Amino acid sequence: MTIFYNIKIRDRQNGKIHNFSVPDDRYILHSVEKTGEQLPFSCRNGACTTCAVRILSGEVYQPEAMGISPKLKEDGYALLCVSYPRSDLEVETQDEDEVYELQFGRYFAKGKVRFGLPLDDD
Repeated sequence: MTIFYNIKIRDRQNGKIHNFSVPDDRYILHSVEKTGEQLPFSCRNGACTTCAVRILSGEVYQPEAMGISPKLKEDGYALLCVSYPRSDLEVETQDEDEVYELQFGRYFAKGKVRFGLPLDDD
């Protein structure tokens, strides 16, 4: 049995608030696109941070979200392209650069990266 959840998306880039009904067995971004609305996205497979949102309330299931770290997931970030709703949900779009900086910024220009792999802090 498919369950539908109410999803509120606060789009920071254009000041709009979108409300959608999304089934629990469909990715949120895909369901939104079916309505004709446009939200930021790029890869559509959970590898980048273009569609990143901050969860204000509610829960998602995002097993394929490899574009954000477990720490950012714990801090309430999700990727709409690979997120299934697990409750009514309110989220806010993020600037891709902000999320990228949160995830990787601590490594740049600090001599902690060799061959693309972050090293543990000394």
